[in-house]
Amino acid sequence: MHCYDRCIVQLGVTLQKIYFGYWLIIGAFFAEFMSVGVQNYVVGPFMIPMSEEFNWTRAEYTLPRTIGGFVTALTGFIVGAYLDQWGPRRFMLAGALILSLALYFLSEINQLWHWVILNGVVLTVGSALIGNLVVNVTLIKWFVDFRGRAIALAAMGISFAGVILTPLTTWTIDTYSWRFAWQLLALGTFIVVIPAALLMRRTPEDYGLRPDGRSNQDYRKGLTKKATIDFNRSLTRRQALKSRTFYSLVIAFTLFTVTIHVMLLQTVPFMTDAGYDRTTAALMITTISVPAMLAKPVWGWLIDGLQKPRLLAAASSVTSASALFIIVYAANINQLDLLIAGFLLLGLGWGGMIPLQEVIWASFFGRRHIGAVRGAALPFMICLGSIAPIATSYYYDMCGNYDGAIIIVGLANIISAIIILWIKTPEKGRNPS
Repeated sequence: MHCYDRCIVQLGVTLQKIYFGYWLIIGAFFAEFMSVGVQNYVVGPFMIPMSEEFNWTRAEYTLPRTIGGFVTALTGFIVGAYLDQWGPRRFMLAGALILSLALYFLSEINQLWHWVILNGVVLTVGSALIGNLVVNVTLIKWFVDFRGRAIALAAMGISFAGVILTPLTTWTIDTYSWRFAWQLLALGTFIVVIPAALLMRRTPEDYGLRPDGRSNQDYRKGLTKKATIDFNRSLTRRQALKSRTFYSLVIAFTLFTVTIHVMLLQTVPFMTDAGYDRTTAALMITTISVPAMLAKPVWGWLIDGLQKPRLLAAASSVTSASALFIIVYAANINQLDLLIAGFLLLGLGWGGMIPLQEVIWASFFGRRHIGAVRGAALPFMICLGSIAPIATSYYYDMCGNYDGAIIIVGLANIISAIIILWIKTPEKGRNPS
């Protein structure tokens, strides 16, 4: 056998020893990179050039994101019901195609209604089919003991979108045109998401595996006990909807994540209104994204190690609120260094949002029906959260600045921290501390 052949054989043997859940983390990383990237991280750079060319108000430009919230809610409710049965792959393949086509046709728009339908409906459906709900529900089923780290590592793709997509999109718009930028995003989405979708699988049990890659020897040692309890104590969608805990989590996490919806959309115009150029403004998204990305593995380690996700969620929320207050103050006194510090702190707070949210939902309701439960929560969370982006733009149109709106978002984060700490465990649930 030639040396090359021996290397290929050895590589195959080595790959077979790697728990397949780790490949799912890689696929989820790239899926979330494109899903959240094209839906949120690139919207800010397009706002001013598109609004100026078509003479739109900022509220009109933001309208698709509000409509998109309701579309995401409906899509998630439907997908969640079948995700537990069918797995993620077919949804993600369909989503990759829909999203790529929507991005391309955005480069051809000439009317506001084109923008609203393509961005608010078509793009949103495609993004939802490859996004957080689909990939995180899958990871929840494949990991229990290392759930925090798995979701945190995959969620690094979201922050990586801010590091790469925001400055790249801004440069492409300023160098070429906003239409070419949409076409480039369409091509990138298709190339990245299709391979990621092909990696995805429903549950480890379908392939004779155990969560976290545990072996039969681990089972005999009792190391799979937590996974067994997590499965057996799972609540169905009907049971979850009857619990007060479900609605408390909806309110808490809506207030928790509203910061992301507002700041990803408004940071670039907020900075340019404060007198900074578009390059500096776009770099603030990167300034948020780098610490958010680097902090995610740390948050994941803390979640799995300390087993205190609610306390950590409150800390993450308060950190984000403090950062928003600093950002508003620094912009008003024109202190770029303090602005950068505020955005760095915001990134640290954001780093814990997604892994903490997913771990807490799974800790309360188990993994067996988590797709249906999370899908049921989306209509409530997103319909409430969708008010924030257009309300922020409306505040700007009325007042000429974003200061009051951003402060209100910070206060919402503090309220979220209080609610999370006081939520009661549902009757069949397991206390996530």
